[in-house]
Amino acid sequence: MGKQDQLLIGNKVFSSRLIIGTGKYKSLKEMVGCLSKSESEIVTVSVRRFNLLNISKNDNLIKAINWKKLWLLPNTAGAKTTEEAIRLAFLGRELSKRIGQKENNFIKLEVISDPKYLFPDPIGTLKAAEFLVKKGFNVLPYTNTDPMLAKHLEDVGCSTIMPLGSPIGSGQGIQNINDIQIIIQNSKIPVIIDAGIGSPSEAGFAMELGAEAVLVNSAIAQAKNSIIMAEAMNLAVKAGRKAYLAGQMVPYQFAQSSSSLKGSDFLKLSKK
Repeated sequence: MGKQDQLLIGNKVFSSRLIIGTGKYKSLKEMVGCLSKSESEIVTVSVRRFNLLNISKNDNLIKAINWKKLWLLPNTAGAKTTEEAIRLAFLGRELSKRIGQKENNFIKLEVISDPKYLFPDPIGTLKAAEFLVKKGFNVLPYTNTDPMLAKHLEDVGCSTIMPLGSPIGSGQGIQNINDIQIIIQNSKIPVIIDAGIGSPSEAGFAMELGAEAVLVNSAIAQAKNSIIMAEAMNLAVKAGRKAYLAGQMVPYQFAQSSSSLKGSDFLKLSKK
């Protein structure tokens, strides 16, 4: 879509607006293939999955990805408290340095104390975000669709807002549409829809609402053909973004003729 429509997070510029997760794939080879077909430039990886002392193993996820082309977004998945999330964030930043991304201070912040519904902890998230921003992190917080919380996260210096589309891994699509629209309208930083997207049409719809990007994992990894689904998500995100930039027509209550009535008088004349 050109340089004029690139995604800006912090001081880092990206061409792709599709962020890919690395969990739940049938194999490491399939995951790498999906990254390629998705054309994503940002890959999120759970810090808890890695032993930093052993990232040189050939079968390691870190070794399988070309980090000269892709940007690592470490995430604090599994953190139940503010303190756990902060510890994982620092380990994530160390992981970025180990793979050669010396200036990478990105962290996808997740604080989830609810084991059943996996909803983000709003208070724990805000506390961790404020601390990590002060420590020089580019914080991308996973959050509920609460417009006031989104504003507080922006005010403490987060680089994005990442409201859930629906419960994580559920594939239920975009819910709470009105709240998401309010967050998008009021935000001065990118809004990225994270969690719940189950199909390309839902990813496209998120972009049509005005989201700057979407993060997709389960919908690709658990598809019957993940490679094709990764490509479909890529195309859907591009189409949704173009539709948003184009400015969609205003809907009408009643039918509107697509053909002009001008010149229809000849029908009356032909009857004489």
